[in-house]
Amino acid sequence: MHDLEIAPLEESELGQLFGLAKTVFATASGWSDCRVLDALARDVGFVAHEQGEVAGYVALFTSDCREVTVEQVFVAPGHEHRGVGHRLLAHAEGYAIAEHARVLCIVVEPDNWRARAFYGRLGFVPVQTELVELVLPSMV
Repeated sequence: MHDLEIAPLEESELGQLFGLAKTVFATASGWSDCRVLDALARDVGFVAHEQGEVAGYVALFTSDCREVTVEQVFVAPGHEHRGVGHRLLAHAEGYAIAEHARVLCIVVEPDNWRARAFYGRLGFVPVQTELVELVLPSMV
């Protein structure tokens, strides 16, 4: 993969990101327009761009208990199987470590076996019905 850049989400990208996600996931169990829009507007977001196109995004929520949670991770159609999701999660992990988080969690639907397998290959383990986590190295 060449020319993949990850940058902070800009407010002007919100509509495009929501539209892409809705196109792909609106029929999936657990989809909620309001929840997706709230996360995009509230969370810390990073957008992957490949050759000038939006290739994906990740939305992160930081809690008071030293956890960073990936509420949404999305790879745009046409950019799958090119390492975009892996790079977005690596970026999220770096962000979480820089924020001194203890764990990086990902919200994932119970029936999304493909995503669960992907997260498992990256070292995430199930901790709740809709949550997997990765214990982060401490920067003491």
